[in-house]
Amino acid sequence: MTSTGIRLDAPAAGWAIDADVVVVGSGVAGLTAALRCTAAGLATVVVTKARLDDGSTRWAQGGIAAALGEGDTPEQHLDDTLVAGAGLCDEDAVRLLVTEGPDAVRRLIATGAHFDTDESGAISLTREGGHHRRRIAHAGGDATGAEISRALVEAVRTRAVRTIENALVLDLLKDEDGRTAGITLHVMGEGQHDGVGAVRAPAVVLATGGMGQVFSATTNPSVSTGDGVALALRAGAEISDLEFVQFHPTVLFLGADSEGQQPLVSEAVRGEGAHLVDASGTRFMLGQHELAELAPRDIVAKAITRQMQARGAEHMYLDGRHFGAEMWAHRFPTILAACRSHGIDPVTEPIPVAPAAHYASGGIRTDLRGRTTVPGLYACGEVACTGVHGANRLASNSLLEGLVFAENIAADITKDQAGRPTTTPVPDKAIEADHNEAEADPHDGPVPLLDPAARIQIQRIMTNGAGVLRSAESLAGAAERLEAIRADERKAAVPGVEAWETTNLLLVARVLVAAAAAREETRGCHWREDRPDRDDAAWRRHLVVRITPGRSLDIRPTTSATFPPTVAATPLEP
Repeated sequence: MTSTGIRLDAPAAGWAIDADVVVVGSGVAGLTAALRCTAAGLATVVVTKARLDDGSTRWAQGGIAAALGEGDTPEQHLDDTLVAGAGLCDEDAVRLLVTEGPDAVRRLIATGAHFDTDESGAISLTREGGHHRRRIAHAGGDATGAEISRALVEAVRTRAVRTIENALVLDLLKDEDGRTAGITLHVMGEGQHDGVGAVRAPAVVLATGGMGQVFSATTNPSVSTGDGVALALRAGAEISDLEFVQFHPTVLFLGADSEGQQPLVSEAVRGEGAHLVDASGTRFMLGQHELAELAPRDIVAKAITRQMQARGAEHMYLDGRHFGAEMWAHRFPTILAACRSHGIDPVTEPIPVAPAAHYASGGIRTDLRGRTTVPGLYACGEVACTGVHGANRLASNSLLEGLVFAENIAADITKDQAGRPTTTPVPDKAIEADHNEAEADPHDGPVPLLDPAARIQIQRIMTNGAGVLRSAESLAGAAERLEAIRADERKAAVPGVEAWETTNLLLVARVLVAAAAAREETRGCHWREDRPDRDDAAWRRHLVVRITPGRSLDIRPTTSATFPPTVAATPLEP
């Protein structure tokens, strides 16, 4: 298998703990995996970058999709998912999602999550973009993620799962056979552990969320800096489909110069009947797709962008004034409060909206059991590429994917650990070797860290060159400017959280731009102005990316839309 010998520049681990499995991330995917592993009797440690309840899941407004309603079936859910994925979904992965999804939601409810119900006591279901049925379960009107997070965090605390909060994961540890042996991490602030340490475990689950902070404007929280994808690349794992970044069509427009996390206006608002209009009040989605405002997100984002270009406008509008004050307050209290905090009242005026980076459909390549190409390393949630989303994620499939694949991961780890002792300590030399190995190879060893000031540069480069609209020219310019940042050793920084995050962002940005340049077509949420047509003959396949020991990017297409097995990767030449 591939071993890059590349790691972040960080101090040696000053402390270590042992476990059977370490889960990195505290969203729906990470906490579900941790709860299932704990229930199976495995010594489990959860590592999270902020507080336990600060995962990306809590920001999810719309809901969770599953065939729970009368007349709906997993087959219909599968069909909608395949259409949204624009020919690149792995059908086996989608079938697993939609067939196991309803029971996974019921188990989530049994864990303690409370969904909104109708007068009969049945779960209330709504529609979102790309769905032909009402199959989106929601909680607290538009606070579904917050409720799911609350229930899972409460369950983790009730079951006394060991947790390490405010900890940034650094790199993967391996044993002498190249198998996963744990992680190194840095704990920020005071606590039981502080500084750089290690959790030694034969199974690692990456559930680190997204990478939206690689762009200037995003719906993602500030912690979404692509740490999991960057770690996996340095560890020799394969990444796929990173060019397919979904830009949410309706993000509250705060001004052309606004940067960082932007307020989301959930697709569920359109699901309940809000209209997209231009400044004159004209609905522009009519006639563009059979579902109009409820077309898949890539189609809506492109339509909004075209209207903005045609009219020389910085945004369009989402009009839900016909809902009335009571519906806004009951069904969308979070969105109502966010809009009003920025001086906009959806009850009396249309909401200014524009697309912003929202969700990474690609990530660390896995199989149906969440296994990556590195033995013992698993991934689930937004950091993973299971093949479910293809070229464009169907609305509200993400929470369901986190649930279903996390449960499968826990089952696989439990089976793999059968017969092992309660804990499997990794010899201390595994950590020592990771930090003190000989530097005979000039490419081996730590990555020079970037000055945190480069973060804003990276984000602006990505927004301008690899945003909603892309071309060979814009991508080449982005690649050149990213390479200049990488080559400028004057920007080297001392180890620290901001330097590590910025260095991770640069690696993720390089991979995304390289994949977007290689895919010479328009498909799903990858929109090439210079290649406006979808080309199934040449491009109905995935791009798989690895980093070589020489730190260059190796990009190879698969032979079909079906992923190859996640067997140990063949070594790459520097």
